Amino acid sequence: MGTSVIVELSQNSKNWADIIEEISRLEKKIFPKHESLARSFHEDLKKKNCGLLYSDVNGEVAGYVMYSWPSSLFASISKLAASVEYSSIAEEKGKPVRVPNSEEEYDLLIETYLNGNVVKENYRRQGHGEALLKAAIQKCRTRNIQRICLYVDPSRNPAMILYQKLGFQVDNLIESYYSSDRNAYRMYLDFGYE
Repeated sequence: MGTSVIVELSQNSKNWADIIEEISRLEKKIFPKHESLARSFHEDLKKKNCGLLYSDVNGEVAGYVMYSWPSSLFASISKLAASVEYSSIAEEKGKPVRVPNSEEEYDLLIETYLNGNVVKENYRRQGHGEALLKAAIQKCRTRNIQRICLYVDPSRNPAMILYQKLGFQVDNLIESYYSSDRNAYRMYLDFGYE
């Protein structure tokens, strides 16, 4: 096994197109067509609130993880909705003012989603998935994310074990998430209250 390096793909990377093509092939090979993100990689990664980390082993993509975080517009709208929902309006000197409903102001839980953690078959059980997840978790921490969410097929035991090892907890079962006969667990990792 060669040395693995976790790399964050950026739009100005010289190998952008090659990496996206390799990841798209991997997506198509592993996931059924209706679950594959291969068609949307280019568009998703052009967004300023989306990132992709990959494990590079001697120039080959061993695996990747894609994540997204709330855009500033989404966060602003959510904050506004939260302030309206969790406060009342009073008048002061004839002008409306917002009054919190409790002594503490409502804190918006900022969460992100991991949209894939995929490792090629010949690189599995070598630590690539764990290294990618840890790197993605660290990236989320630097963006002041408080919760990371992901969806996983309950029958994917190695993935479930890895997620739980890193502190993810099962939130709930979502029936028919992938297809009419395949469910998903929604899992989360909180670190906003440490």
